[in-house]
Amino acid sequence: MEAWIIIFNPLEHWMADYKRIFDAWEDGGVKGIVVGRPYFENDDGSHVPTFMPNPDVYGDFGVSPPQAGPRDPEKERSFYAMLDDAAARNWHIMTFTVRSGGGTRPLEEDPHGSIGHAAAVQDTMDALPQVHGFIIDGPGEQHYELAFHHGGELLELRPGEDEHFSTLGFEVDRMQKGIDHLRNRLHKLTPAEVRYHAPGGMLAAMQLFDINEDVLYWLRARREKALGSMAGIHEQVQKLNRKVELGGIPRTATFSSLTCQDYHRMADYFDYIFPKHYYWHRGFDGMYGTIARWVQRLQKWNPTLTEPDCFSVVESLFGIKLPGVQSLMDMEMGFPDEFFTDVVYAETKRALEAIGDPDKVICWVSTGRSPHDGDAMTARDLHGILTASQRAGLKRFIFMPDPDLGAPEWRVLSGMCGNLWKEDPDGPYWPSDTLKPDNFSNRKPTYED
Repeated sequence: MEAWIIIFNPLEHWMADYKRIFDAWEDGGVKGIVVGRPYFENDDGSHVPTFMPNPDVYGDFGVSPPQAGPRDPEKERSFYAMLDDAAARNWHIMTFTVRSGGGTRPLEEDPHGSIGHAAAVQDTMDALPQVHGFIIDGPGEQHYELAFHHGGELLELRPGEDEHFSTLGFEVDRMQKGIDHLRNRLHKLTPAEVRYHAPGGMLAAMQLFDINEDVLYWLRARREKALGSMAGIHEQVQKLNRKVELGGIPRTATFSSLTCQDYHRMADYFDYIFPKHYYWHRGFDGMYGTIARWVQRLQKWNPTLTEPDCFSVVESLFGIKLPGVQSLMDMEMGFPDEFFTDVVYAETKRALEAIGDPDKVICWVSTGRSPHDGDAMTARDLHGILTASQRAGLKRFIFMPDPDLGAPEWRVLSGMCGNLWKEDPDGPYWPSDTLKPDNFSNRKPTYED
């Protein structure tokens, strides 16, 4: 498989020693990088953009530019040199998001903010000619956590959404009725109903959740809003002054129906789709953690349900069954082999078949720590994710260091994609997230010396 790596913030961490790092990555099979977010970090935690905005660009789009602020010419030179080096290696280069802070048109003129977004894209692409395109994290994403978590919950209209939906032509009062109806139903589940309806497929699930016309109306509105935002940015990107590739990072296929990120429809709008291979427990965005929170909330709302009952409700809604998991305690025991051979394989296969072009699919792989604060996954887990994905037909993936590569992760990645890294503390490269043996031996010679 072909590997990409994201160079996440702080960018300074990579800029200080990019040539040595890139040499090692190239030997290990890396063929592309994603860079960003596009700002530098000061010691006090404040941010400095990687380039100054061009007001003329924003004027051409009819929006106001970001306010000019401080800049750091020395860091800018180092940043551009790093991108030049990556480009000279013929690596594929994309940015993780684009510069922010510009204005937007009124909702009536641009309901999804696509024009203002496109202005920032054009500004970024003009400033960074080495870059092939940019990536939107969670395009169109609607909330899918049952309990309030990481800034939102499923059963709510967030501040400002009422105006947005109204501008799109939806009846906000009817949407709220649908939300209230489903919330009320999810507080009144009984063991008998769950055990009867949950295994019964779509029609039985509609009865279990008592899906009425108002709930369907709300679900349809969410979907149309999500797809409309994707179509809007796609349309604007076609108008830029050079070819700019558009990438989107949706939740894994299991959750994509509730987030309204329809992979099949996304394929019409995006050059690359990066399904999130996020499986960790706790933190946010990981599959195990999300399912655990659903189970916990359902049981809190319905004390007569057992944990297996709650897992059945989740399976009925998402179509996902975790191998070897019947209780929350089972989720503390790590990932069995069947999780990778069954679940990860199926998630990857489902993405590939929905999108229809394997060259468009680049799974976004992380093992849970920073910035998601999940339980750390092991090198064995990483190997299981990648081997199952490759067996399903995946050609490329991107790895997100947490915050940097560790020795076991780099051994797995380099062993699968290029020349296996030699674990030599005195060699040209040592992944900085793993301490060298010198930290423990105080340079005392070993018997081998």
